[in-house]
Amino acid sequence: MQASSSPTQPGSERRLFTALAEWARTDGLVWIYLFKAIAAALLALGVAMKLDLPQPRTAMTTVFIVMQPQSGPVFAKSFYRLCGTLVGLVVMLALIGLFAQQPELFIASTALWVGICTAGAARNRNFRSYGFVLAGYTAALIGIPASQHPDGAFMSAMTRVCEISIGILASGFVSAVVFPQYTGELLRASVRRRFSSFVDYISASLAGNVDRSQIESTNARFVADVVGLEASRSTAVFETPDARMRSARIARLNTEFMSASTRFHALHQLMNRLRHDGASATVDALEPYFREIAPLFAKAGEPVLTAADAAHVASQLDAYRATLPKRVRDTRAELEAQLAQAGETEGAANLLDFDTATELFYRFVHEMHEYTATYASLAVDTHAREKWIARYVPKTSWIAAGVSGLRAAIVMGLLGAFWIATAWPSGTTLVLTAAATCALASSSPQPARMSSQMAVGTILASLVGMILVFGVFPHIDGFPMLCVALTPALAFGVFLTTRPQYAGYGMGYCIFLCFLAGPDNVMQYNPDSYMNDALALAMSMIVTAAAFAVFLPTSAKWLRTLLLIELRGAAVQACRARLAGLRNRFESGARDLVFQLSALAGNDQDLRRDTLRWLFATLEVGNAAIDLRHELAALPAQPRYAKGAAWRQTIDAALKSVSALFDRPASRRYAAALAATGTAIEAAQGALRFDAPREERHQLQRILSHLHFIRTALIDPQSPLAAYAAFAAPEGTHPGAAPGTPGAHHAS
Repeated sequence: MQASSSPTQPGSERRLFTALAEWARTDGLVWIYLFKAIAAALLALGVAMKLDLPQPRTAMTTVFIVMQPQSGPVFAKSFYRLCGTLVGLVVMLALIGLFAQQPELFIASTALWVGICTAGAARNRNFRSYGFVLAGYTAALIGIPASQHPDGAFMSAMTRVCEISIGILASGFVSAVVFPQYTGELLRASVRRRFSSFVDYISASLAGNVDRSQIESTNARFVADVVGLEASRSTAVFETPDARMRSARIARLNTEFMSASTRFHALHQLMNRLRHDGASATVDALEPYFREIAPLFAKAGEPVLTAADAAHVASQLDAYRATLPKRVRDTRAELEAQLAQAGETEGAANLLDFDTATELFYRFVHEMHEYTATYASLAVDTHAREKWIARYVPKTSWIAAGVSGLRAAIVMGLLGAFWIATAWPSGTTLVLTAAATCALASSSPQPARMSSQMAVGTILASLVGMILVFGVFPHIDGFPMLCVALTPALAFGVFLTTRPQYAGYGMGYCIFLCFLAGPDNVMQYNPDSYMNDALALAMSMIVTAAAFAVFLPTSAKWLRTLLLIELRGAAVQACRARLAGLRNRFESGARDLVFQLSALAGNDQDLRRDTLRWLFATLEVGNAAIDLRHELAALPAQPRYAKGAAWRQTIDAALKSVSALFDRPASRRYAAALAATGTAIEAAQGALRFDAPREERHQLQRILSHLHFIRTALIDPQSPLAAYAAFAAPEGTHPGAAPGTPGAHHAS
């Protein structure tokens, strides 16, 4: 028996070890977080009780507000909560000093402040948004109870700040000491995974193995990766010196990834248009270059994954880029001769397509070299690429932020008026909970749903809290038994927060179980007060959910329409705004808006697809416009290149027509934009006839390529602008290009 079972024993042990390792990576992390959250809450409660603070429950509540699975978000959230708390403290002391004797003015001013902070939270991102949330919520939390006893307002406010600070410190301590989970490790894994998936996507696309639906899903994932990486970077800096030393490079990596992905998509789309138009000679001339790209991302035949090995890819890309200008000029000469020999009537147009594609290809290789070099620099602690100023710039509509603030102010005002009119003993709880719910739910893509879930969680917490307060607490003695009694009740709520579909229920349960059943040093067993507070909590959340659902709800068409206008407005800014830092603002702002639109779309695939089509159109035209404006700004200071020159004015008119089209799409504006870009292309071709030095001719050729790409993007049948083509020129027509147009290649 022993001998026969021994051969299977190692296999069984391996399977058991594999199962345990898998459990540790998934459910094990959930149980660790559950243990840490409860330990931090009980630690905060014990310290606050030991210091004899009046409301230790506030410290415990703070823990569940700031606690996160990773240490970085805990530290970041704690930092901004502390900042928001101090700002809210100062503002509320000022309001109490001004309006302590006028409750109507006090409630109105508090509602106004909460509305301003909620608008600021909607306007900002990540945990900066949380700082605004807490500045408003803390003002209500401290000020509304203190307003009932203005003579002790200062001491009440200071003790409340102490309780909040204890909760923050307990969360940070437990998160950093007990089985710490670092955001920096997830950040490195995300960077490595994104580099690998992007390289795979490039290789598959160039090989023709990617269909339209896969392109859309991949780019949607890339948008989420860009926003998620910036969020992780902004929290990882709070964790370790290593993360801080690489923070600027991560930001640069994100920016360069956006540029490289936009450039590749533009190139890929242009090649698809050329194939659709039957430009076989041009496509055949370009194909060999595309086949050369995939091997550059390998080392010894294996795909490069790590930052240390990426240096090899960067050097290969740099060497390849150096050979491109001469090779492309030779290929162009061969293509020109081939077209002339075949007697192609569209020869000049085909050469223009070739020039535009090779310009995009050269820029893509350059962008990929920069992206890969920055990725390789992460292998060392310090690097020159850390000296990077540009940052991810989120984009949020001022109107949408203002609506969020107005909604919060209205809810606060209505409930405050109800409190004053009824003199309800739990009116303070009603109003300050409404402030907290508005603030916490406003950052959610579906705030009405979040508020409703919090209301259900709070009702459940009220029932559990009643059992604890009136059925358990009178029969126990000492802090250890108190911990034993609280642990199972808290564990249920923490577990709910680890499940995304139940996170709202868990948040409402944990926060308001602490508020209702969190023990104080001197317990008061008053069923009437408990029921009033529980009713006030549920009522405030129901009213808040109703406000989110009725007053300009985020699920309504108005917000999507507004964000789409903002997205198209990015292309308008690309044509009109000042050039300094424009590309970074344009790239990150467009993706941030698409991320918000995707959240609003939910599982509606048609809306998601429409959003991505507008993103592609905006990025293609906007980037080409920025490139065009940079080339125009770099022209020599000579009379023939002056802004008042006729050919320059036609280009300015084309940019104005394109920006007008994106500002308010219409068939008439679409036709005007097509006509203006066609005229500008002819004018740029005329400028190429100048007897100019080689570098100036290259600049003019690049200007011509950017104009041509804008026009091809406008006539793309996959673009949402195609719906406005009813009265425009026929698709695929090229503006007249005189045969023999000078064409020394511009990729140099």
